[in-house]
Amino acid sequence: MSFDIKNLRIGIVGLGYVGLPLAVEFGKKYPTVGFDISVDRVAELEAGTDSTLECSSEELAEAKHLSYASSVDAIADCNFYIVTVPTPIGDSNRPLLTPLRTASNAIGGVLNKDDIVVYESTVYPGATEEFCVPLLEKE
Repeated sequence: MSFDIKNLRIGIVGLGYVGLPLAVEFGKKYPTVGFDISVDRVAELEAGTDSTLECSSEELAEAKHLSYASSVDAIADCNFYIVTVPTPIGDSNRPLLTPLRTASNAIGGVLNKDDIVVYESTVYPGATEEFCVPLLEKE
């Protein structure tokens, strides 16, 4: 496998307190798509505002190579994906993996050979290999 950084196209999946600052920093230098399932979240970021106050309007404006989307089709041309979705805790202190399942299925639907997927979500040991990778491969 060889990866050419000159052709790097980044997809950040989840634009919360981890994903948005990451997308902004990458978007200053590389073509980056920030994806979130919330249409309202995408609309506010496109308007240059972050209601969570993770990034200022000035920081958002500095990310000249960053676009936002709530449609999976918008990340289909990416070749490096970073998943930053939440992993909330449910009853009995067990992690709720629905956001990871949704993100993995979405990426799996557009993933190409030699693409890279990085999980930045907090998960238990083995979750990526046992839970996420099969979902990526299924599509």
